[in-house]
Amino acid sequence: MGDILNVPEIFGSDVFNESVMQQRLPQRVFLAWKDCRTNGTQLSLDAANEIAEAMKVWAIEKGATHYTHWFQPMTGITAEKHDSFISPTGDGRVIMEFSGKELVRGEPDASSFPSGGLRATFEARGYTAWDPTSCAFVKDGSLYIPTCFFSYNGESLDKKTPLLRSMEEVSREAVRILRLFGDTETRRVIPCVGAEQEYFLLPKDLYAQREDLRLTGRTLFGAHAPKGQELDDHYFGTIRTRVSLFMKDLDEQLWRLGILSKTKHNEGAPCQHELAPIYTDANTACDDNQLIMEIMKKCAAKHNLVCLLHEKPFAGVNGSGKHNNWSLATDSGKNLFSPGKTPRQNAQFLVFLAAFIQGVDEYQDFLRCTVASAGNDHRLGGGEAPPAIVSIFLGDELNAVVDSIINGTNYKEPEKSLLRIGVDVLPAIPKDTTDRNRTSPLAFTGNKFELRMLGSSQSIAGPNIALNTIMAEELSRFADSLEKAEDFDAALQTMVSRALLEHRRIIFEGNGYSDAWKAEAARRGLSNLPSTAECLPTYVSPKNIELVVRHGIFTENEFRARYAIHLESYNKIVHIEGRTMVDMAVQQILPAALRYTRSLCETVKAKEDLGMPCKGETALIRQLSNHTEKLCDAIEGLKKALAGLPQEVQAAAAGCRNRVIPAMQAVRAEADALEELTDKSCWPYPTYSDLLFY
Repeated sequence: MGDILNVPEIFGSDVFNESVMQQRLPQRVFLAWKDCRTNGTQLSLDAANEIAEAMKVWAIEKGATHYTHWFQPMTGITAEKHDSFISPTGDGRVIMEFSGKELVRGEPDASSFPSGGLRATFEARGYTAWDPTSCAFVKDGSLYIPTCFFSYNGESLDKKTPLLRSMEEVSREAVRILRLFGDTETRRVIPCVGAEQEYFLLPKDLYAQREDLRLTGRTLFGAHAPKGQELDDHYFGTIRTRVSLFMKDLDEQLWRLGILSKTKHNEGAPCQHELAPIYTDANTACDDNQLIMEIMKKCAAKHNLVCLLHEKPFAGVNGSGKHNNWSLATDSGKNLFSPGKTPRQNAQFLVFLAAFIQGVDEYQDFLRCTVASAGNDHRLGGGEAPPAIVSIFLGDELNAVVDSIINGTNYKEPEKSLLRIGVDVLPAIPKDTTDRNRTSPLAFTGNKFELRMLGSSQSIAGPNIALNTIMAEELSRFADSLEKAEDFDAALQTMVSRALLEHRRIIFEGNGYSDAWKAEAARRGLSNLPSTAECLPTYVSPKNIELVVRHGIFTENEFRARYAIHLESYNKIVHIEGRTMVDMAVQQILPAALRYTRSLCETVKAKEDLGMPCKGETALIRQLSNHTEKLCDAIEGLKKALAGLPQEVQAAAAGCRNRVIPAMQAVRAEADALEELTDKSCWPYPTYSDLLFY
């Protein structure tokens, strides 16, 4: 038997966390860091130098020889440049040095990261700044220092900076509301997030034989296997040994980095799995999810597997997403989305609930845009993902509470008199006694909202920036109104009732997959933006720009830059997929089909020479020839669609959506038909049966 893993002992052992800092720093420095982390006060250079020295000594003890400012550029993944601790002494030797200046600020080249027009190619200078609210850690022989990334002119070039801004903004506005309810102790409100991560695992040798998987992360071709997921035998099924060993290794690596990996199981599709962490503050959750995705891929490689994070690697089976569980908690740990037991607690809960409902309704397009991507277009609205129409699911009992507030009627479970918020004794609101609605994009699950629209490869920063900012906006409006009210309870009743009445349209309890819901959503005036090309123009609507600028989350230039980057990314991905498809069709699929056709023709000729019947072979040759001709035509159509894309990014996105993608679908239809007709020994790459049931 191997050594028994002592999880409490190894958990966070590679993290320079608060406990380590308290042990290794002078108390005055530790308290200065705590004040910086909690209140945003500036850290002196002397304190930074002492932290840097302690951090260096600790990291070297962990085997580190280098340090890196670890940041999250607008590529959606992370970036790092490693520098060693060595410094020459002048006599041919070196010492290990690391200063406060090096801790606090770095200068990586910014020219090759997407900037959306914020930076010209020749403007190379970019800076990283230490994020003291996120813990440094040791990995692969380097000290990783989480940082923000910005340009020479101070523009944000990353995903962390606006996330931190949004967290501060929603905290400020939430505290205003709490003060009105007599809470004088809470100093900060913290957006908390738990991001469940779905993924696929494939054997490395099979993956290597598929050009589409290697270049695009998904299968551009593939006839459906005779068996898919229809028996539901993989979902929560016994985890195969090879995968279990990977998961064990993954958990240990994540635990050493202080990542709260909690749950692991098989998902609905063959070869699909899920990891769920315990939720924490949004900044840490975002850092952790980036690490989870990176370590999943590296850990899979150690086990001769490949981890796929594409939203739809295989047609005909479930794709992969993230479930982003979002809530607000006070610095003392009180969840503001937990229904209370007293009238005042329930009134406070309903204010936050009404603000959320109002905000999601008013800014539904903004929220939809934050989950838009070429990969997610294949998943949203499918049988395993919510639709592209944003709506909120509350559950029957909470819905009954909302109805009673709107209508001024009795809330009957348990039966009470006319409901007046904060005045009459509102019965305890049940936390989570209603079945979940897996078709809902935003479901209330007891003390949090589960946003189920994210794609599995996406950074969770964007959607959480949107949720925080939307919530800050509505809480600000509510606080403005209540702070001026002469009769607080009457104003509270009117404000919450009006918000729920005017924005009730966003609440939907039914089947989000149904065509009836699409018609009903249109009748309600909700937007339905099924593709990235269709929804992204709404991202930079005047309303959204005004929102983010007013709350200091982005400047207008920073916000428009994100829009340009999202569009450019969409266009590039579709273009790469189209070119890969042409390459595979011309160099692999057509030759395979023609070779098999030729062998059949030779068989027919030989049989005819012997006077033997060959009706079946002749019919098969005709089918192969027919689909081969159609495939050749479809390939030419795809080439023409790719070549005809305009230069302007929005027009190019529309061209990708309306011309390139249909042309790709036409190529795939003929290629998959040929796969079903061709001798398997002639087919040039592993099939769905090979990949999904290895």
